Amino acid sequence: MKVLGIIPARYNSTRFPGKPLVMIHDKPMIEHVWNGVSNTGLVDRVIVATEDKRILDTVTAFGGEAVMTGKHHKSGTDRCGEVLEKMGSDVEQYDVVINIQGDEPKVAAKQIKQVVEIFEDPTVQIATLKKRIKTIAELTSTNAVKVVCGLNNDALYFSRQPIPYLRGIAKEMWLRRQHYYKHIGIYAFRREVLQTLVKLPQTPLEKSESLEQLRWMENGYRISVRETDQESVAIDIPEDLLKLK
Repeated sequence: MKVLGIIPARYNSTRFPGKPLVMIHDKPMIEHVWNGVSNTGLVDRVIVATEDKRILDTVTAFGGEAVMTGKHHKSGTDRCGEVLEKMGSDVEQYDVVINIQGDEPKVAAKQIKQVVEIFEDPTVQIATLKKRIKTIAELTSTNAVKVVCGLNNDALYFSRQPIPYLRGIAKEMWLRRQHYYKHIGIYAFRREVLQTLVKLPQTPLEKSESLEQLRWMENGYRISVRETDQESVAIDIPEDLLKLK
């Protein structure tokens, strides 16, 4: 099984413009992500997908590979789709494509290994991870996407609200009565599945929750989920850099 890793890296972030190039221990953040993915030994090729020449030039300078993509993309998945398109027939040698967040400088190799191993089941189309929620603050935060799964570990639904709802029980008691899970935003796809997904129009549930994975599920695609005990540090705003210490 050959695995292609794509790291979407956008310069014009609303909350932290230029964050892929912010210096962390004398290296730009995108280089830390690149090294973290490359050093796992689990990914056969790593490509940074960006809309900005400054990021492309930086990646090229440290010996990485980058592809320029359009500025119109609404998600990292769509940016990955353009990379596949630009690869032409060369893309057909890859069985699985992993979309790795470009703002997580401490990439967890264990998580990459987990999502790759899910594809040992030939029926898997899309794979991702979840982590158990331990605090009420995280459970009720709309920034923390929650996921519920069936007995076969396929996702049933993703939401920004706490799910499932526990009727007749005070919300402060929910974590004592039920296991709740946060979605960890690393995705892996069968290559041909990803090529189809990026052509699908937005759907009602996706628009309601602003979660692209609901588009895939509304179109009948299965998302296989596994539990992880790790969570990478995401850099969304400048203050998040303090988390790395």
